[in-house]
Amino acid sequence: MELFDSIEEVATHLRIKLEDKKTVLLFAYNGIGKTRLSMAFRKQGRQNGQGDTLYFNAFTEDLFTWDNDLENDSEYKLKLNMGSKFFDGLKDGLITEDSIRRVLRRYVDFDFRIDTNEWAIRFFREAHHSENPERPYNIKVSRGEENIFIWCFFLAIVELAMDDETEAYSWVRHIYIDDPISSLDENNAVAVGHFLAQLLKRDHPLKTVISSHHTLFFNVLSNELSRADKYFLSKNKASNKYYLKDTSNTPFFYHVAMLAELRKAADRDELYTYHFNILRSILEKAATFHGFDHFSDCIKQREDDPDGILHTRIINILNHGNYSLFEPQEMQQESKDYLRRVLEDFMQNYQFNPVLFTESTGETST
Repeated sequence: MELFDSIEEVATHLRIKLEDKKTVLLFAYNGIGKTRLSMAFRKQGRQNGQGDTLYFNAFTEDLFTWDNDLENDSEYKLKLNMGSKFFDGLKDGLITEDSIRRVLRRYVDFDFRIDTNEWAIRFFREAHHSENPERPYNIKVSRGEENIFIWCFFLAIVELAMDDETEAYSWVRHIYIDDPISSLDENNAVAVGHFLAQLLKRDHPLKTVISSHHTLFFNVLSNELSRADKYFLSKNKASNKYYLKDTSNTPFFYHVAMLAELRKAADRDELYTYHFNILRSILEKAATFHGFDHFSDCIKQREDDPDGILHTRIINILNHGNYSLFEPQEMQQESKDYLRRVLEDFMQNYQFNPVLFTESTGETST
């Protein structure tokens, strides 16, 4: 664990790490300073007025502002701050509606049009009245839908920045992404994490930092970007110092949070196939920490299974890999029983504080 006096020192440390690594994943709870860290990282990359970091955070979302047409209440449009280099690709015609739509349609059912004369975006959903389809341009999307749209806009820019021959974003050397999925449900968080990981695995020269407080999203990225450095960022409120713990090969409180999520899903009978991926990740970290060679060493073989048939079946399921990440499906009842069995035994064997997993009383939040 390393100690830093300021968020700027943490940013400097991340830049040093990226000299040898392509990707850094950072887990931190809300209120620690993830957004300030992303801006400190960006500021350190500015030389002679030219930055080197394409970032996604709360400031990115502020580049899009609503004109709600207060006078007529009919023409809602999302205005773009064209003073930002963020939109240079749109000015040059490199960012197209189709490049955004290709990703956007994974998550929402609305469509949009970009007006480059007034630099505004209008949204609509197709409505069918009799046999005459209409496309009303007066829809204001929800806050969550707006965030998803901006995220997909950002991904279109990332794809351009990955291309060395794209002059509009030739200044980009680093990508910094801070919590892109605050408004997504769990299934979409899995899909977003999976798509982002596949994008970053492409052959490109950019270095990336991703910070998040979302346990499921972080877990997907950890599984798919296995070579990334992984850290847990925390802060001592009394001293105002920051702690950065390398968790690439050891478990930490994030995994307790993941266990709490699994326990909650099991109690609510809301188990999806991706929960097996989460369970395997936790078992792998625990096995490494306790000196075992394989995650299966952390799965207890019960006395009612003397031949190890059930034990082997469970291991085979967990060995199946990330088949379920992209299109999560609800588990069959037999699979739910398997997961609950392994989860219960694991938590009993390793003596976790039961207070951490109390949901119904609301006594403790992880």
